[in-house]
Amino acid sequence: MSEKKKILVVDDEPDHCALVQRILEKAGFEVEVAYDGHECLQKVRSVPPDAIVLDVVMPDIDGHSVCKAIKTDHLLCRIPILILTAETTALTATRFSKDHANYANADDYLRKPASAEEITRCLTALLNR
Repeated sequence: MSEKKKILVVDDEPDHCALVQRILEKAGFEVEVAYDGHECLQKVRSVPPDAIVLDVVMPDIDGHSVCKAIKTDHLLCRIPILILTAETTALTATRFSKDHANYANADDYLRKPASAEEITRCLTALLNR
């Protein structure tokens, strides 16, 4: 039997963390949560997850900075990052504009609220690359 993939969900809103955690656990993932950028980076450096679901708008260290820190670290750069955010500055009609410099480091993007199917489909695709 294969080992469950470990996903780190990062969002400063505990209710949103809990919602995404339930969605991912129901899909068969092992889930850990972090409530800010500092906690995320600490957990990623301590025990790297298989993938990260990351909010953008957070206090202290925002998701863009967290993403850049992970993607520029040669030991962590292969961890897939799914941005899940309500931020709309770089949205096209259906997706984020990959031309927007702040999103260049992430592997995929979804706008909140995303359905359980969208979240699990995107995450599974990232893990299967």
